[in-house]
Amino acid sequence: MRVPTAIAVTSADLVLPAPDRHTPGAALLHPPEQLDLESALAETGALLERHGHLVALVPPWLPRSTVQRLHTVRAILETDRIALLGIDLPPLGTALLVRQLRQLSVCDFSPGIIASAARLLSHYIYAGALLGSVAKLDRVRVPVGLGAHARSWSPSAQFAVMAHPKPHLAKLSGGGSQGAHGPRGAHGPRGALLPAGPEFATHLTFARGQLTSDWVTAELAPAWQVQGVLENPLPAASPGWWGTPKLVEFAAGIPDLSVLYQLVGSVRREECRWCGLELIGDRCGFCAAPLTAPPPPASSARSRP
Repeated sequence: MRVPTAIAVTSADLVLPAPDRHTPGAALLHPPEQLDLESALAETGALLERHGHLVALVPPWLPRSTVQRLHTVRAILETDRIALLGIDLPPLGTALLVRQLRQLSVCDFSPGIIASAARLLSHYIYAGALLGSVAKLDRVRVPVGLGAHARSWSPSAQFAVMAHPKPHLAKLSGGGSQGAHGPRGAHGPRGALLPAGPEFATHLTFARGQLTSDWVTAELAPAWQVQGVLENPLPAASPGWWGTPKLVEFAAGIPDLSVLYQLVGSVRREECRWCGLELIGDRCGFCAAPLTAPPPPASSARSRP
């Protein structure tokens, strides 16, 4: 019986509940403060022994020590069967992508396809948050004007923010308690434009921080016409990523395995010119080699007289 490729995370709160009994869980790679190097090598070696290949998401908001540990373990084991994927999504969006990869891991895709599918699927994840302050939001590449910074000091201020796939920020007056109408680009309280939603069927996952509001379920979910809503505990990294603990984070993505399978399976498959694994897109998920060789430097391309 085929053992699925292991999908790994560095924190247990990035593992969302499985949508069905066939979806496996995720492997947990403990950070340096929880596990010494020798134990981490044994832990990862055991995963490779059982699963053959390991795919781990490495978002840029991970602590530097955790990222260094992952690369150290991969280097010491001298293996090309560990994929460390740099995916830039907020914490809850990252958790949603992890669940989609877990769903795909039981399909007949090779490890190379599953690893390179992460970049493809990330484009179909809509990740954002309802925030009580945007004073520290610039760090996540969502433009914040001086007016929004000033309004952040208001005790009742709330902002609808999208970080992915397209940055969006709107001030919601009155706490976001009124209903929204229309499938896409609907208006919330006092005409505040809601973030544009996906044009395909999704489920919405949300997690509450220190902000009391039903805006995500009462307004955003109906406006986006999501097919289901699931509440999950807030990832520990979310307050730091969004710059405030006063938030309700949300992420919408494709829930249906058959749709995910068709999406990934419809992309042309190539063979990595470096490690030989299958891939989709323009870069191998395991060795990071580009599909095509880079052009030679301009200086070497010139012929000598």
